[in-house]
Parts: sequence; structure tokens; C-alpha cells
Amino acid sequence: MFGEIYDVIVVGGGHAGAEAAAAAANMGSKTLLATMNLETIGQMSCNPAMGGIAKGQIVREIDALGGYSGIITDKSAIQFKMLNKSKGPAMWSPRAQSDRRRFSEEWRLMLERTPNVDFYQEMISGLLIENNKVVGVKTSLGIEIKSKSVVLTNGTFLNGLIHIGEKQFGGGRAGEKAATGITEQLVGIGFESGRMKTGTPPRVDGRSLDYSKMIVQPGDARPEKFSYLDTNFLTNQRDCHMTHTSEMVHDLLREGFDRSPMFNGRIKSLGPRYCPSIEDKINRFADKNSHQIFVEPEGWDTVEVYVNGFSTSLPEDVQFKALRSVVGFENVKFFRPGYAIEYDYFPPTQLKHSLETKLIDNLYFAGQINGTTGYEEAASQGLMAGINAHLKINNKEPFILKRDEAYIGVLIDDLITKGTEEPYRMFTSRAEYRTLLRQDNADLRLTPLGYELGIAKKERLIKMEEKEAKSNMFVDFFKNTSVIPEDINPILENVNSALVKQSDKMFKVFSRPKVKMEDMLKLDKVSSFVKEHNLNREVLEQTEVQVKYAGYIAKEKNNADKLQRLENVKIPSNFDYTKLKSLSYEAREKLTAIQPATISQASRISGIKPSDISVLLVFMGR
Repeated sequence: MFGEIYDVIVVGGGHAGAEAAAAAANMGSKTLLATMNLETIGQMSCNPAMGGIAKGQIVREIDALGGYSGIITDKSAIQFKMLNKSKGPAMWSPRAQSDRRRFSEEWRLMLERTPNVDFYQEMISGLLIENNKVVGVKTSLGIEIKSKSVVLTNGTFLNGLIHIGEKQFGGGRAGEKAATGITEQLVGIGFESGRMKTGTPPRVDGRSLDYSKMIVQPGDARPEKFSYLDTNFLTNQRDCHMTHTSEMVHDLLREGFDRSPMFNGRIKSLGPRYCPSIEDKINRFADKNSHQIFVEPEGWDTVEVYVNGFSTSLPEDVQFKALRSVVGFENVKFFRPGYAIEYDYFPPTQLKHSLETKLIDNLYFAGQINGTTGYEEAASQGLMAGINAHLKINNKEPFILKRDEAYIGVLIDDLITKGTEEPYRMFTSRAEYRTLLRQDNADLRLTPLGYELGIAKKERLIKMEEKEAKSNMFVDFFKNTSVIPEDINPILENVNSALVKQSDKMFKVFSRPKVKMEDMLKLDKVSSFVKEHNLNREVLEQTEVQVKYAGYIAKEKNNADKLQRLENVKIPSNFDYTKLKSLSYEAREKLTAIQPATISQASRISGIKPSDISVLLVFMGR
């Protein structure tokens, strides 16, 4: 069946696996995507949505590099929102509700249309390893499939254990069996593994809900989209709704706490801090008498509804009784109860920045196997692992994004350098250069890199260059064009900004906090320029950011350039830190365990002090 040797085998068909297979194949590698169920490729296991705070930036970055997540989201979206619009552009984050079934279907169709991708449905139960190098995989039927590299993207399936109240059973997802064999083999080789936990809420019948008692949550009046390519903007959208729990709901939930696997010791692993279960919220925030519940449709045509904010592993009878006491849910019918799932992961400090393991050559980990949570975090790791697996087997340098280049760079550096003991989720606050890493400029930052690698196509580069050229031209127009008081003062008065007494450059006026692009477009000179050069809303948004935040952007760029000097100071591989007696004991221990590649990476390790970095710099002759 498998006479040929694959370049890349991707194990797992979730968000990480799908992006890994697409990236490797688009770069020219003969790729096999092996998964336990071909019907669930790109499955949204939890909420039917992509993006959100910082996560939306990641999807834009994946798209800019030539990945598929943004395109798939646009094709399957049922609602779009730009979050944090009241804040500065560094915080703006796109989010889309998706049609769950169509999202998965579009992923499979995209992969089937991608040359170089083969598919095989079966559990991969082990790796073929020779001389500390992976050379293929072994299936549960005992079939050996040879390859030059392997990317593991097992999600929550490695020895997955599902909990509902006092009941527990093996599974990687509701209705799907767990994967076995790989953890045991890797631990036997010398890998360190751990357990993590995540959870999901009940799915209910939308026909049994009373939406008239809830608060409507519509999408944006002028919805945007994720992909920088010519995908369609939404013209129709489905509403979400919001309701709240109450003290009565909390009391009903507390009745089941003695049977909760979270509280009776059955679940010992840590869950996601920023997406707690409803029982955890009640326990941790005992002073709050209500919590928000977001009622999210699962698609255009289905009546199935996702109860966001009610993730739980309490017994099903407790879930049902409590949810029936939520406003609008008085007659709710369940499609399935919520549950928690425990699964194996491998602390990511065992990886290089390329996501290749330090112990086994040509073996890559991506997604929840690295301790992350979220579709977007998984997809970005899959993309990077697929890229680097292709580069490695072609004897090319790894592709590593720096912290000032992408949220993806921040994510991977955090994992490799600091590790994680709880499911890692991306936030804008994790990025020290977030003014540079905006959702609007991901294409300007990354598309040239994706094109160089061979995954971003020529059409994507042309669109990016056209946007950049038009935006720069528009910025220059504002810098070089003056406006007289008679024209600008009525606009300034309207936004409560100080009037001007003499002619001034438009750039200076536009830089004021209260003045927006829509105000400037009221000027004939500006609106005529926009029409003459056919500037779209992407160009207008990009120009506004460049004008209004020019000083902040320049300052952050300068800070990033300073730090880059430390990135250039390499540390020899397998460096013996024990001989540097001036280092603190903690520094010696952590540096030996993580083996940072540069002084800059060493400085970001938790517990490493400035004095330790000084010792290293002196030793390196700096």
C-alpha cells in the first residue's frame, strides 16, 4: 500500500494537522495526512468560532504566510465582529462565528485540491526511529509507512479520558476513541510528558430556547473578513444572543459539586485559566451572583446551539436542571451534555524554535501536544511545523519568526523558552511589540516571507505590494497637502477638537486623537484623491494607522532593533553551563535544561537575572 517514502507524514487532521499538511505540500513535499477519521478534518471540537483577542491576529498571520485558516473561515462564516474597536489599532481583533459543518467540509475540500497531499484513515500507534531520527510511522494494523519527517498533531487524543460527573471513559472527543501507543513510546525514549485538561459546554436544541428573553448580539454593520485574498464579505449574518446565570442556577450547580470530577479529585490536571468551567467560575468568583452566557448558533441551517460560558463536567442531570433555570432556557432540550477531557502533552521546552524535538531528528510537535489551547494557536504551530519539516529534509535553514515579526513568533518563543504547565492561550498582553503586530498589517509583515518560502502565491504578493504602495502614497499625500482653516475648522468643531488659525499640513491635523478617516474624507481634496486612485477600505485603514500612530510605531521598532542585537549573539549548542560558576544555581539549571540558542532567548527564561546575562555576555566576549 505504501511503497514510496513520503517527505512528510502529518499525524492528526485537526487545525494543526491540516495547516501542516497544506504548508508542506504547497512547498513541494510529498505529504501524507494520517487521521483516525477523515470525516472530521478541521473539526471545530469546541466553539464554532475563529479569532478573538490576539487569536484573530494569528489567523491573519497564517493567511498572510499562505495558510488556509483565514480562507476557510471566510467561506464558512455566519457572523463577523471586529473586537476592541474602542481601543487603539494594536488591540483590534477580528472574530467570526462559523458554520461548523461547512468549516470542516471546506478544509477537506481545500486539502483534496492541494497537490502532493495523500490521505489515510487509521490510528497511528507508534513512530519508526533509527539512530535518533524518525523514519516513519506504524499504524494500529501494523502497517509501516516510511517518511523523511513526521509532524505529530494529536490534539486531545493521546490517552484521552472524558469525564461527565462520576462517569469516565476513553475518548479524544465526544463519540471518538482515544489514541494510544505514542506517549508510551516517546516516554520510553526519554521524553517528559504531562496531563492537561480542557472542557466543552452542552450543545442544545435552538428550537427549545426563548430568544425574546435574551439580549441580541448582532455582527458588525460593515463586516470585514480574515483573508487578504478576494474572499467574499458577509452580506447576511446570523445573530448570537446573551443571557446570564443567577444565584438559583449557581445553587443548583453546587448541588452536584460532590460528584464533580474537578472537585472530588478524579481530574488532577490543570485546565485553561482563561476559559474556566462554570463550576470553576462559581467556586473562584463566589462574590459574583451571575455570569454571562453567549448563545451561539452552530451554522446557517442547523438548530444546534453552542452554550458559550457554560463549559462543565458536572453530572448530566445537574447540567440539565441548572441550565433550565437560565433565562430563555426554561424548556431547553439537550443535544449532548458538556464534558471535560484529560489528555497527554509534552512540555514544549523539549523542542527547538523550529518545533523539531531536541531528542529525535526530523520529528515535529504542533498544537495541543505542546500544551496550547485554541484552534488558532494550533493552526499556527501546524503551519510552522509543516514549513520547517520541508526545509529540514531539503537541507535548508529553519524558518523562525521573531517576537517583533509575528504573534506566531511570540507564541512559539514563549512555549520553547518558558514552557507551560497549564493550557497556553495567546493574548495581546503577551506581545511586547503589539503596535507592530497589528491585524491590519500582517500581510505587509509576512507575505514577502511566505512568498520566499513558496507557500504564499504570486497573486498574494502582488495584492500586498499594491496595498503597501497605495497606502504609502496616501500617507505622502497627507504629509504634503495643506488644508485651510475654512475647510478643516467645521470638521474639528464637530469632533470637539481645537480649531486651527492658519493653513497646516493635513498629516498634523489627522494625527489628532479625535480626528478619524471618516472626518478627513469630508474634505474634497481627500475624497477626490481616494476616488482617483481607487483606494479600498484596507488601504484607508492602513493609512489611518500609519498617520495616527507613526510615533508609537517608530519607538517600538527602535526597541525591537536594540533587542535584535542580543538575538545575534549565538550560544554554542550543548553549551556546558556548569563551568560558569558565576551563574546562579537556578540559571545553570534552567539554561542547561532549555539550551537557548541566543543570549536574547536566554534573557527571556523565567528566573534568569540580568546579572546572569552579563556573565554570559562576558564569556562570549561581549
